[in-house]
Amino acid sequence: MDPRVTTLLSHVRAHAENRPGVYRMLGPSGELLYVGKSVRVRTRLLSYFRADDGEKAAEIISQAHQVEWEYTASEFAALLHEFRLIKSHRPLYNVQHKRDRSHCFLQLTREAVPRLRVVGQPGGTGSAEYFGPFRGRHTMAEVVRAVSDLLELRDCPSDTPMRLADQIQLFPMKDDPRCMRGQTARCISPCAGGCTQAEYLERVALARAFLNGESDRPLVILRERMAMAARRLQFEYAAELRDRAERLEHVQSWIVELGRTLRRLSLVYTVQGQGGGEDRTYVLRRGRIRAEVPAPQTPEEQAALEARVRDIFSLPEPEAIGLRAQEAQELMLIAKWFRMHPEELEGTVPASARTGSGEASEEVGEARAALARTLERTVEGPGGVEADSPEPEPTDAAGG
Repeated sequence: MDPRVTTLLSHVRAHAENRPGVYRMLGPSGELLYVGKSVRVRTRLLSYFRADDGEKAAEIISQAHQVEWEYTASEFAALLHEFRLIKSHRPLYNVQHKRDRSHCFLQLTREAVPRLRVVGQPGGTGSAEYFGPFRGRHTMAEVVRAVSDLLELRDCPSDTPMRLADQIQLFPMKDDPRCMRGQTARCISPCAGGCTQAEYLERVALARAFLNGESDRPLVILRERMAMAARRLQFEYAAELRDRAERLEHVQSWIVELGRTLRRLSLVYTVQGQGGGEDRTYVLRRGRIRAEVPAPQTPEEQAALEARVRDIFSLPEPEAIGLRAQEAQELMLIAKWFRMHPEELEGTVPASARTGSGEASEEVGEARAALARTLERTVEGPGGVEADSPEPEPTDAAGG
């Protein structure tokens, strides 16, 4: 074994403990190579030194010149700290945080002429909106195609030149649409002066409203076309439109269910400490952590927590489903935690049901059960639509 690796191993054996925490592997210049978390930090770190050649863990330890770790109050705290470190530092050997390959998001880009796309994971530094997570990439691709066709939105590459009708042109000319969708009236052709920017953004607003469960305009258009096809005795085409409408209806009902999930992930969650860690209380609103404090031990601390909860939930906040990348990733992290650890719901109290004592009530029990059911349905995918077969999650010999 390389003397450097032997020194690292001796350091871990002498100092690491089997407690929840987050560890970091650093390179020769102190650069962050990898971040991981574990309920038992010592055991996890020692596993790196037993990894076989060719495994990711062996490659990481072969490059590491320093190993650091810090303990957290619980596994949940370690999960959050790992997530935040990866998002802040983007270590070389960390893939996108906990990518769930069976899920996808709908992305509404924030370009001057936006597009609706299916993406595997929120990311980047842009201000795009994300809707999801959804299960069934093929199904959601069909939804994007249907919504884009019905509202006549563009789906061309981002670098396609746009020539909107209200753009000032030195040499006005009549352009032909650059794609078959524009030529067959399935795109309003912002690339060829087919609309003004305001007209196009009105259609984008309809798409956003549909994805937020606030409008069924695409369905209305589809039903109108279906009725027209039937009047013209185009029965095969009408049947195709009927099937497409049913898929959209199923997806929209699931979008409404997703909105319920967001609302139900507004709660106060107390996590018991592990390995000597303190109990901590987290305040979640719409699936995102808004406050984290030591669990109250005295009436005064309890009163302070109640005041903090009231302040957080008194602030106005839109009920839309659309999320920024970081928000969507944190939502997935929290939702997955409760799906994988349903027993942890016993430590939650819905914000709407908080009492001075914080004791569970019948209302609290019903809310916990409703959240568990909602999370399970959200995982299964749109009602009545068969989800794609999930890809196996990548394995990591080092874990974390």
